[in-house]
Amino acid sequence: MDPYSAYDSFAWYYRRGWGDDYHRNARPVFETHVFPRLPKHAKVLDLCCGSGDFSAQLVECGYCVTGVEGSSRMLDYARQKAPGATFLHRDARCFDLPPEFDAAFSTFDSLNHILELPELSSAFANVFRALKQGGLFVFDLNMEENFQSYWHGAWANVQDAEVGITRGSYDSNAQLARADITVFGLEPDGSWSRADTAVFERCYAEEDILSSLSAAGFSDVTAHQAWELGMKDLAIGRTFFFATK
Repeated sequence: MDPYSAYDSFAWYYRRGWGDDYHRNARPVFETHVFPRLPKHAKVLDLCCGSGDFSAQLVECGYCVTGVEGSSRMLDYARQKAPGATFLHRDARCFDLPPEFDAAFSTFDSLNHILELPELSSAFANVFRALKQGGLFVFDLNMEENFQSYWHGAWANVQDAEVGITRGSYDSNAQLARADITVFGLEPDGSWSRADTAVFERCYAEEDILSSLSAAGFSDVTAHQAWELGMKDLAIGRTFFFATK
């Protein structure tokens, strides 16, 4: 079984808005604080690229993009959304690419989905090996404030041909968040299909992230709250990390 095959069942729903909404809000962060640091036509790695929302933006900016994603269904949509990019079906915890990238990004708290610190540290080491000397690694994570504020209760999105219901919970003792996602889609024959998925995220301490990045070999490791970088919506309890090979 693919390591992230559970995400396949709601990929069609995710690609219709979740990723796009986040990346629209995060784009000013990258335009102001990240893209000016990259060479023209930089070769960039989009780690845990999902349905390709950010990959498409990167292609529009003129970058040479390689997306890595653990869900094969997410990759199907990514290839449709960003046909100018290259996509690889890989697990962030164990991929191996040559040191040819000017930058690597992982957005929309994707790395929170890696649930153990040693495995997250492995992902950091994989990124380090894939970067050129001087390459930039930027990613964001949900932190404690986000999980405490938003991962409780239920919310729904109802459209004419699709319905999504999410029930969130957060165990502060275990530092583990859970989202139970139920999606319904209207089929061409008029029937409705249903899929249920449980998605988990780990809350990591900032000091553990910084230490793990340094242990992987990165330098100039810094952390910045999203709102400090100019992100408005979806910014509370979100931290961006910057690191250089």
